Amino acid sequence: MRVLLLLIWLELGLLLILVPWSMYWETNYFLSRFPGLIPFLLNPYVRGAVSGLGLLDAVLAAETFRRRATAIAVRN
Repeated sequence: MRVLLLLIWLELGLLLILVPWSMYWETNYFLSRFPGLIPFLLNPYVRGAVSGLGLLDAVLAAETFRRRATAIAVRN
């Protein structure tokens, strides 16, 4: 179960890294529903912040996975 959770965190991190720079970010529900958010959500700094959170999430998931594998190897 923990490995599955770590893989989900890693995938979420990778999605947060890539999605802000794709066409899905520019053509989403919130931009059409709330036009006042357009300048904020399309700002490169906001995109970079979201990508930074994704990078942090992916690194933490990979580090947790590495530590878990090391702990299992030490026990055996």
